[in-house]
Amino acid sequence: MQLRSGKDREILMVLIGFLLVLFLLLGLAYLVFRIIVRGDYQRRGRLSAVTSALELLMFMAVFCFPFIYSDTGWGWFWSSSAPVGSTRWITGMLVVGLGFLASFGTMFWFGLRRAFGVQVEGLVRSGPYRFSRNPQVLGGFLLVLGCCLIWPSWYNLGWILLYAFTAHMMVVTEEEHLKDVFGEEYEVYCRETPRYLFF
Repeated sequence: MQLRSGKDREILMVLIGFLLVLFLLLGLAYLVFRIIVRGDYQRRGRLSAVTSALELLMFMAVFCFPFIYSDTGWGWFWSSSAPVGSTRWITGMLVVGLGFLASFGTMFWFGLRRAFGVQVEGLVRSGPYRFSRNPQVLGGFLLVLGCCLIWPSWYNLGWILLYAFTAHMMVVTEEEHLKDVFGEEYEVYCRETPRYLFF
């Protein structure tokens, strides 16, 4: 394949960089959640402050992913934002607001030390945990989805997938730990309450 212009080379370089960063972040997520966090749960029965900080940094990297290639000269890559006041913009803002409320509201309701795995107490099945075993993750997904409605692009499809895979790695690791700690009680909870919302 012969590149026709400097613009073609620029597009190719941006896409290669995008894919490299995407796979690098997925690899780091695997390292953090499936190896480091899992090991901490197995050794300590909870997360250390350092491991909890690693989880937070991993999600910060995922949420900052769209800003890595935010050069305004690459509008073809980002697409354009929805005009303020348009149906798509209003819908996106409502989804972002709902995601913010679900994610951070649940964290504060649950307690930050418990939300970050530093403090382990009994299994919580009340409040938002009646509807989903992972309301914070669901809220984070809504935040990402809402932003993607406001600024639709192929690039943001990668962001949705990155968040989904990263969050799922964390959820699977936590579920293994909760099964070890709570046994049958947690298995009953899993049968009665969906992992995310409807599944």
